[in-house]
Amino acid sequence: MRKNKVPNEFSLYVLLFLLQLLFPLQVNSYNPVDDFAVSCGGSATIQFQNRTWVGDVDTKLFSIIESETSSPSVKTNAPNSPSSVNSVPFGSARISHSKFTYSFPVTNGPKFVRLHFYPTSYANFKPYNTLFSVKIDNNNNLTLLKDFNASLFVVKDESETITKEYCVNVETGERLNITFIPSTNDSDAYAFINGIEVVSMPPFLYYTDPNDLGLKLVGHDTQYQIHKEKALETLHRVNVGDPQVPPSQDTGMFRNWDNDLPRYLEKQYPFSVSSGFALQLNYENNVVPNYTAPAVVYLTARSYGMHATENYNVTWDFVVDSEFTYMVRLHFCEFDQKIQDYGDRAFQIFIAETLAEPYADVIGWSGGNLVPVHRDYAVFMSTQGNSEKVNLSIKLQRLQEGMVTNYHDVILNGIEVFKISDENNNLAGPNPEPILSPPKQVLQTQSSKSSKTTVVIIAVVAVSGLVLASVIGIIVFQRRRRGHHDMEDNSWKTKGKGSSLPSHLCRYFTIAEIRASTNNFDDAFIIGVGGFGNVYKGYIDGSTPVAVKRLKQGSQQGFNEFRNEIEMLSQLRHLHLVSLIGYCNDGTEMIIVYDFMHHGTLCEYLYNSDDQPLPWKQRLEILLGAARGLHYLHAGAEHNIIHRDVKSTNILLDEKWVAKVSDFGLSKVGPTGTSMTHVSTVVKGSVGYLDPEYYKRQRLTLKSDVYSFGVVLLEVLCARPPLVRTLDKQKASLVDWVRRCYEEGEIDQTVDPFLKDSITDECLKCYCQMALSCLLDDGNQRPSMSDVVGTLEFAMQLVDSEEDKKFGGTQEVGDREKMLQLPQFKSDEGSDVRFTSSDESGSKSSNVTTVSASTEEHALVSALVFSEIGNPRAR
Repeated sequence: MRKNKVPNEFSLYVLLFLLQLLFPLQVNSYNPVDDFAVSCGGSATIQFQNRTWVGDVDTKLFSIIESETSSPSVKTNAPNSPSSVNSVPFGSARISHSKFTYSFPVTNGPKFVRLHFYPTSYANFKPYNTLFSVKIDNNNNLTLLKDFNASLFVVKDESETITKEYCVNVETGERLNITFIPSTNDSDAYAFINGIEVVSMPPFLYYTDPNDLGLKLVGHDTQYQIHKEKALETLHRVNVGDPQVPPSQDTGMFRNWDNDLPRYLEKQYPFSVSSGFALQLNYENNVVPNYTAPAVVYLTARSYGMHATENYNVTWDFVVDSEFTYMVRLHFCEFDQKIQDYGDRAFQIFIAETLAEPYADVIGWSGGNLVPVHRDYAVFMSTQGNSEKVNLSIKLQRLQEGMVTNYHDVILNGIEVFKISDENNNLAGPNPEPILSPPKQVLQTQSSKSSKTTVVIIAVVAVSGLVLASVIGIIVFQRRRRGHHDMEDNSWKTKGKGSSLPSHLCRYFTIAEIRASTNNFDDAFIIGVGGFGNVYKGYIDGSTPVAVKRLKQGSQQGFNEFRNEIEMLSQLRHLHLVSLIGYCNDGTEMIIVYDFMHHGTLCEYLYNSDDQPLPWKQRLEILLGAARGLHYLHAGAEHNIIHRDVKSTNILLDEKWVAKVSDFGLSKVGPTGTSMTHVSTVVKGSVGYLDPEYYKRQRLTLKSDVYSFGVVLLEVLCARPPLVRTLDKQKASLVDWVRRCYEEGEIDQTVDPFLKDSITDECLKCYCQMALSCLLDDGNQRPSMSDVVGTLEFAMQLVDSEEDKKFGGTQEVGDREKMLQLPQFKSDEGSDVRFTSSDESGSKSSNVTTVSASTEEHALVSALVFSEIGNPRAR
C-alpha cells in the first residue's frame, strides 16, 4: 500500500460495504399504498432488483390515452446499449410525434413520480429530435418539463440515462395523469419515455405539517411552508461520506442516494469519514420517523477529519436553476460516543453563502446520541450575472473564536435538495447549453503540417518558460494586491466616506446624492433591468444625465461584480468603452454611475423592438467601434483584459451612435506571461455566447471574447437572438444555422430581409468568412481582435466603394482587385500593433497595419455631449 491517507478511506469504504452485506441495517420501514413500476413500450413483467416492473402493453393496471385523430405512439426496443445501461427500464420505449397520456388510478395524497429516459437512436427516431413537454394534467396543469431535450442532459463519462423525480399531490377521486407533448414548432419533434414510477409517500415527509411552523427561510426571520398545492423536483439526494445507497436499499420508497465524492464535495480531507455500523439507531422518541432516510445515511458522516489544525470550510456544491425557491434538508446523527451532551460539538452552517445556523448543535436538536434528526431550510436562488444556472453551496465551519464548544468540529450525514414549483405551477428549467461538435473550417489559415509544427513549438516554449512565467506571475500578483490594498481596506466593506481611487478617475457619491439624482429611485426613471439590478436615468450636478446601476437586494454575486467593474473601469479610458463617472457604497447600497447612453443597446435595433432597423453601413460602424473597444482591452490596456460577457446588450450607443462596450462585472485580467495562454476559472457568461472551448475546459482566453463577438456579428447580420428554443432543431442555434447555410451556399436565407438589397456579394462573403472564423471551436485558429478590426474596416471600404459607384465615382480595376483581397488573420502575438501616447479622451490609440481610425471618429472624443432627449431604452 502506498504511504498516503487515501487508501485508508478506500479500505473503510470496502469495510462498510461488507458490513452492509453481512448485517443489513434496516428493512423497509414504509410500505407504499400505490406502487407502479412501468417498463414503457414493453410487454413482459420482469423482476429487477427485488421489484416487479410491468410492461405497458395490454395492461389493465393503468391506461394510455391517445388522440384518435393523430398517429398512434410507437412501442420499440432500445438498440444494443452499453453495459452501464440497465435493461430495465431502459430496454424499451414508447415514442410518439403526438400527445399521449399515462393515467394511473391512485389513492389521494403525495406521490413520487419518477420519469426515466435513455436518449438514443430508436428506429427512425434520432436523439437530437427529442423536444417535448411533460405535464400533470390534474394538478392545476403542473409543468414538469418544457421543451425538454433529453440528449442534452447526458454527461460524458457519467450516466447515459436520465431520471427525473418529482413529488406531487393527488386529491381524493382524481387519477394521476402524466401527459407527454411533442413540440409543435418542429415537425420532426417527438416525445418518448422508457420508464415511469408512481410511489406513495408519507403525507408530511417533505410537505409541511399544519402543526409545524415550516422551513427556516435562509437570510430572513420568517418561515416558509410547502403546502400540498406545491410540487417538488428532487435535484440532489446525497449520502454524505459513504458510497451510493441504491433504491433497493431505501426505506421502501425506492429513492436513490448518491455518494458525495467526487461530484459534490469540493475537497476531501484526510480521515474525514466516520461510521457507526455496529451501533443501533434510537427512534424511541420519534424525533424523525424511521423511514426518513436509510440507517446507513445516519451511521456514516463526514467531519473535519483527524488532527486538523487549520480552519476551513467543508463544502458541497450543487448546480441549480436560477429564479426558483429550494428546500434543503440536512440529515444529522451523532454516533461518536464522545459526543453525548449539549455543547459537546457545535458549528456553523452556511447555505448559498448565507449564515443559516450560527450555533448548530446536533445533540441539542435530537436530544441524544444515536438519535437521527434533520433540519429543513428554504432558500431563493436569484440570477447570478446572466447565467440560468447558479451554485447552491452548503458549508460547515468551526465556531468563531470565543464561542464555546468541547469539540471544534463539524458533522453532516446526508443532504437533499428540492426545487419548489413557482407561482405559475412550473418546475421546468432550461436545457443545458449544447456542446458543439467541431465544425468544418471556413477559413484554412494554415496547413495541417504547419499546424502540427506550431503545436510542437508552443509546447517547447511553454515548458521552457514555465518557471519564468511562474515568477513573473507571482510578482505581478503581489504588485496588483498592493495596488488595490488601500481600496479594499478603506472603502469596500464599510460605509463609504469617499473614494480611495484617484479623484480624476472616479468620483464618490453619497447615497443622498444618488437618491436626489433619481427622485428617490422612482420607477418612472428605470431605463433597464439586468442581472445586477435596475438601471435608472439620473441627473447629477443639476443637469448632467447619467445612468445609475443599483445592486438589487439579495444578489448572490453582486458585490464581486460591483468591485470588479469599478476596479476595471476606473483604470480604462477609451472612446469605445463606456465611461465610469463614480460609485456609491453606503451600507447595503452598491451603485455604479456611468455616462448616459442616449440610444440604448445594439440589441434593441436588431429584434424584439419597435425601433427602426439600422442600415448596413451603420451596423458596420457600430461593430467596428465595439471591436476597437475590445481590441483595446486585449492589447492596449496595461494588462490584457478579457471581457467575458460580450453580447449585443452590452454594446451601448451614445447620442451620436458611437458604440461603447459596457458591463465589466465578469471581466478578468488575462494571461500575464509569455508562456501563459489562458486563465483557469469557472464558467461565467451568457447562454448562446459562451466559447465552447471555455465551456468544456474552463480555460478562459482572449479568443473567448472573439468567439462571443462572432455571435454578435451573426446577430447583426441575421437580426435574431443566438438561441431560439421554440424554433426547429435546424435553426434553434444561430451559429449552427448560419454555418450550415454558408457551407451549403444558402447564406442569403439567413440575412435580415431589411438588409438584403444593401449588401453586395463581396461584402457579404468577406463578412461571413470573418464571423465564422471567429466561431471556430479551436481558439488558436480564431482571428485576434486586431484582425477583426482590420476586416471590418475592409468591409467598410467595400461599402464606401459601392456608394462611390452608385453616385458616379470611378475606380481603377487594379486598385479594386487589390482592395478585394481579404486581410490575412494573425494571432494576437503576431499582430503588428504599436501603441502611442493617449489621445484627447485619455485612451491609448493603436496603429494597426490595416486601416487606422477615421479622423471624424477621433474628433468625436472631444465633442461628446449628452443630450436630454428622452428615450425609454437609453442607458
